[in-house]
Amino acid sequence: MARRCVLDWSQVQIFLGLAEAGSLSRAVGLLGQSQPTLSRQLSALEASLGQSLFERHPRGLSLTAAGQALLPAARRMREGAQELSMALAAREKSLAGTVRITASEIVCCYFLPEFLAQMRLDHPEIQLELVASDEVENLLERSADIALRMVRPEQGMLVARKLADWPLGLYAHRRYLARHGVPTVATMGQHQWLGYDRSDQLLRGFAAAGFPVTREFFGLRSDSQVAIWEAMRAGCGIAVGLQRAAARDPDLQQVLPEMPIPPLPLWLTAHRELRDTPRLRLVFEALAAWALASP
Repeated sequence: MARRCVLDWSQVQIFLGLAEAGSLSRAVGLLGQSQPTLSRQLSALEASLGQSLFERHPRGLSLTAAGQALLPAARRMREGAQELSMALAAREKSLAGTVRITASEIVCCYFLPEFLAQMRLDHPEIQLELVASDEVENLLERSADIALRMVRPEQGMLVARKLADWPLGLYAHRRYLARHGVPTVATMGQHQWLGYDRSDQLLRGFAAAGFPVTREFFGLRSDSQVAIWEAMRAGCGIAVGLQRAAARDPDLQQVLPEMPIPPLPLWLTAHRELRDTPRLRLVFEALAAWALASP
């Protein structure tokens, strides 16, 4: 039975580079690899084929009969790869395709649905994926294409645009206030507070405001911002939240306005190379316009 060999594209590229350069040293610049590395890869390629492809001599390399037979097919393979690359590039000029967006649970649940509905009406050819997560998704690893985050990204390969500062406040439902009264700085320890479980963000925030508290200060704890917000709306206690989210519910009342709470910065982020894809650029700019225009 004849021996069946399967070559991958990287091996074909090495073969073509060596055949056209005529020596290992000249192929170094063409293929971007060191001479010892190319020598090892050539030996491995010939071993996998069970045939010698090149004759080694002081002036460099020359093709054997087996190498001459392989050369035309390898060149056709390169032409096919170039055609494929061009076809993919042409497709990327179209808006059709998927855009994956990530944002916090609060933003995904209470703000983005209106934007997503409008995008689906305006551009049905763009499929949207939404990652509702309070974790920082890694855009460099393509966990998402575009991110709305409350922290500025540090990676140099990312494009970031600050959209706004979203003010925060302390809120309670009117039912809770009717039962327990409106809190003051003097009585805040007598009230029911809602906070995070594993995150120490609120502990640090209270301490920075001059009100150091322990984890036990928050009688109901969850790392889900939506769960905490909905528990507050159900009358469970007092919670920190976005003023624009509270403005949507007339039964919510801001309390302790004298407590200083820094606003949350809203950053729009994408990988720098992805901004060159028309559908991603369109969604990126649409998100920026939505965030700036939304009340």
